[in-house]
Amino acid sequence: MTGTVRPTSGTEAARRPGRWLALAVLVLAVLLVAVDATVLGLATPYISEDLRPSGTQLLWIGDVYSFVIAGLLVSMGSLGDRIGRKRILLGGATAFGALSVLNAYAATPELMILARALLGVAGATLMPATLALIRNLFHDPRERSLAVGIWGATASAGTAVGPIAGGFLLEHFWWGSVFLINLPVMAVLVLVGARLLPESRNPDPGPWDLPSVGLSLVGVIGVVYAVKEAAAHGPGWQTVVAGLLGVAALYRFVRRQSALSAPLLDMRLFRSRGFSGAVLADLLTVLGMSGLVFFLSQYLQLVQGRRPFEAGLAELPAAVGAVAAGLVAGRAARRFSVRAVVCGGLAAVGLALAALTLLGRSTGYPLLGAALLVVGLGAGFSFTVTADVILSSVPKEQAGAASAVSETAYELGAALGIALLGSVVTGVYRGFTGPPGTPAEAHESLGGAVEAAAHLPAHSSQALLDAARQSFVDGLSLAAGAGAAVLLSAAVAAWFLLRGQRLDP
Repeated sequence: MTGTVRPTSGTEAARRPGRWLALAVLVLAVLLVAVDATVLGLATPYISEDLRPSGTQLLWIGDVYSFVIAGLLVSMGSLGDRIGRKRILLGGATAFGALSVLNAYAATPELMILARALLGVAGATLMPATLALIRNLFHDPRERSLAVGIWGATASAGTAVGPIAGGFLLEHFWWGSVFLINLPVMAVLVLVGARLLPESRNPDPGPWDLPSVGLSLVGVIGVVYAVKEAAAHGPGWQTVVAGLLGVAALYRFVRRQSALSAPLLDMRLFRSRGFSGAVLADLLTVLGMSGLVFFLSQYLQLVQGRRPFEAGLAELPAAVGAVAAGLVAGRAARRFSVRAVVCGGLAAVGLALAALTLLGRSTGYPLLGAALLVVGLGAGFSFTVTADVILSSVPKEQAGAASAVSETAYELGAALGIALLGSVVTGVYRGFTGPPGTPAEAHESLGGAVEAAAHLPAHSSQALLDAARQSFVDGLSLAAGAGAAVLLSAAVAAWFLLRGQRLDP
């Protein structure tokens, strides 16, 4: 298979000055996804109060978006190779904006879960297309490293913009407004991208295999659902059936890709130790971090009593660290080594998460802010270098498939992290003992406890809040410890898997 960049040749398109303007458009798509992912955490207490979801429904609201994206990324990356990466990027951005409106006006937990799932379908079109277009735009290795660093730094900046903008909106408007901020970004992306982005596609890609699409979706969702339910409620017959169905679908997907002349995913990519090591490092990193990040906004607001805007500012050091690290990560990897930078970054994140096990209800901000800064620095170094390794490990005609695998690892790690570590927090939280008359919904979520306390006498109300907040902090500390163990294990694994790996000079 060979890729082309139209209307000019790949080399001409890569060298023209407009490639940096095109990159500016691509990072808008990254910003769109990053902002949406971060504002949900801030809005969760308000969604919980308004829609009154159960604890399980609240977890589904948080992770169904990642489930669907993880199941469809490979399929959408392959579709972009066939119909054009620019076309699928702009079409996906338009759908993303429209579905953001549905999220904003969801009136029930069930509708909110459906809206998040549909948003995941649209989101699956965005990230693989951006990385694939970067691979086709930038042929010089050092320029590509800088472009990937800017791409990653923008994603990190989005994690800062999201909480701050979301916090401001939540203090002045209803929770649905945090989803509507996607609309202006989407409008700029579509209008400017239609003019600046060059189209790239595989001129002879073969058919888009629909059975493979279904197998990928069923396999990923089945496995992740089984893990989530087993962690939350123990292994029941439904959980076992879902897990077995998911494993069988993934096994069949792999076999089918090996037999097809034009597969959605070329399984030979995984023969590269550098490629496989980078993908595994991404998955484990996000898994160890995401559960904690999902509940951190609730800690800042519902435990420490910070306003939404203040909570958003409190999370800023992580984004600042990631932006700074992303811009210099490529240079650092060439000066030292890929595995030194990646493993050092992962170890730093692991140690910072270990420090967060000391969190209490009245922990001062210096400890939290310093830990978040180290998390951002470590993640920025690791994610940027692994993305560069993944892109440079494959020829440009396979950039869509490689990008999709990279993003699948990221989203799958996020879904599993929220499911597993989130279940740890939820399981510990539900065990608290409240005062007599504590309603059942207070044990479903901390937001439910705050709502229930508002309807109790003053003495009972304070006792309920004290017990619920302490139990939540205990669960958060335990999840931070588990995340630290995952990150430190990932650092050890990456040290062996990335041995001898180099970025192009």
